[in-house]
Amino acid sequence: MNAMARDPGLTAHRLREIMQDRECDQSDLADSVGISQSAISQILNGLTRNSRHLPKIAENLAINLSYLAGTSDERIDMFDANGDPMTEDDLLRRGIGIPTRSGSKRGRTAASEKPDVIPIREIDLRYGMGATELEVPVTTTVRHFSREWIRLYTGASPDHLYFAQGIGDSMSPTILDSDLLLVDASQQALNLADKIWACAYGNSGMVKRLRQMADGSVKIMSDNQNVRDEIAYDGELHVLGRVVAIVRKT
Repeated sequence: MNAMARDPGLTAHRLREIMQDRECDQSDLADSVGISQSAISQILNGLTRNSRHLPKIAENLAINLSYLAGTSDERIDMFDANGDPMTEDDLLRRGIGIPTRSGSKRGRTAASEKPDVIPIREIDLRYGMGATELEVPVTTTVRHFSREWIRLYTGASPDHLYFAQGIGDSMSPTILDSDLLLVDASQQALNLADKIWACAYGNSGMVKRLRQMADGSVKIMSDNQNVRDEIAYDGELHVLGRVVAIVRKT
């Protein structure tokens, strides 16, 4: 067994991490699972190492059980194209294998055998008011989405797609705080005027409207009228990809 899986605090750490990601408190989770809040508290505090409630907790948090239980380091956030949670059985029916204790996968292992769902990387690069430092470690998670939904926005290969989460209001009202952005990294040429792009300017990452100017410079524009435009010259701006879809929590 993986040494990390024997760590009595691993499940507690991962449960707390996922609850924070889902903006879910102990009371909410306990109500959803149908158990007492004290049972959740015992897991979070490491007092209960192998709770019989973990499968139900994983299902309600839309996370693979093997990651929550500490038997796998592969995290799978299980949502469909509408952002609704899927169970591991749902993924198996769609041909996506779930890591087991041995590291093998249950069910069919190749997503290409069942093309309904495709994996998209999620990059935890927070685009804030103006920018965020690129030196900050970037964490990548995989989410599974309907191929049909993805194709509404781009025909690019999944290898060239990623999700990033916005923060701040520099692109308000078009992009709101915590919106998920689908970025097509196969599109990097500024041949579409005033579209929204993920880019690196200096040492910082940002999401802005970009306009190629006649003198070769690029105008960097925010939709928030309180944020001033900037001009990037040769070598100052690197385009990461075009924002082709915005996913908003309701």
